Amino acid sequence: MEYKKIVVAGGAGFIGSNFVHYIVKNHPNVHVTVLDKLTYAGNKENIADLPKDRVSFVLGDICDEWLDDKIVENADAVVNYAAETHNDNSLIDPEPFIQTNIIGTYKLIQACRKYGVRYHHISTDEVYGDLPLRKDLPGHGEGKGEKFTSMSRYKPSSPYSSSKASSDLLVKAWARSFGLKATISNCSNNYGPYQYIEKFIPRQITNILSGIKPKLYGTGENVRDWIYTGDHSRAVWDILTKGQIGETYLIGADGEMNNKDVLEMILEMMDQPKDAYDVVKDRPGHDLRYAIDSSKLRNELGWEPKYTDFREGLKETIDWYRDHEDWWKANKEKVEKKYAKNGQ
Repeated sequence: MEYKKIVVAGGAGFIGSNFVHYIVKNHPNVHVTVLDKLTYAGNKENIADLPKDRVSFVLGDICDEWLDDKIVENADAVVNYAAETHNDNSLIDPEPFIQTNIIGTYKLIQACRKYGVRYHHISTDEVYGDLPLRKDLPGHGEGKGEKFTSMSRYKPSSPYSSSKASSDLLVKAWARSFGLKATISNCSNNYGPYQYIEKFIPRQITNILSGIKPKLYGTGENVRDWIYTGDHSRAVWDILTKGQIGETYLIGADGEMNNKDVLEMILEMMDQPKDAYDVVKDRPGHDLRYAIDSSKLRNELGWEPKYTDFREGLKETIDWYRDHEDWWKANKEKVEKKYAKNGQ
């Protein structure tokens, strides 16, 4: 399929803005309308350098039915990145997650259903709960172990992941019952430029740049399957243009690393002692391990990650935060005060 007019909901956030940059750079005949309500994690500066004839910005909420109708009516496709995403925040106040992730998705897919517009839903591997640590599995040390697939059972652990699971199920139901032209992607943990500094990797990088000791939750054994955000963008485009309607595709780059190893790598790459961090209290219900089996995406659509060396992507990420201090500096004190209040 070819699309000329695409709405990117949440396109001023971290992963959404990287997708908008990807489209502008690689698909010159596509116009993007970004719909974003600019919560604390959304930043219009993320797309400010993009040409105005290629990217339009609309300030608004996907929970606004009238606005969704107005924007979706003239679109060829909608990609929904709009979401509340931070687990810690969802444990403190779940309500914004219910509103944006569930009600907002409902409003948006209703508009797409009304006008027959192609819809792609951005979700997370966290809807599947967690997996045993690799050392508890046969084949540890050989790269083996259970991974999430599109057939994995949903077992969300937090208000955040349960709200995303709910939104996935809405999309699946609308596709089956109402013929919504939809696909879903569940992606592993992203890293890269424009990520808000409350998240694990940018928090540690900006702590070091600010002269603050990085923070590690608990033992740091929790494993995440890291993917550079540019690889995620290419995967979403492939799913949008080549994916089979009604299908779910998992996006991952075989980037499993535990939090302790990631933090120590950041410290080493920033010329700090590997043990120069503080251990803080763990998150309640902290998932042990995520791991993605992306073979369906690779075999059916031909996608492959470009950043297969985590260290290479991490260097680019560190360089970006070092070179864009003006982008994150104003929020740093506020973020750290919030964590300190929670003992983290």
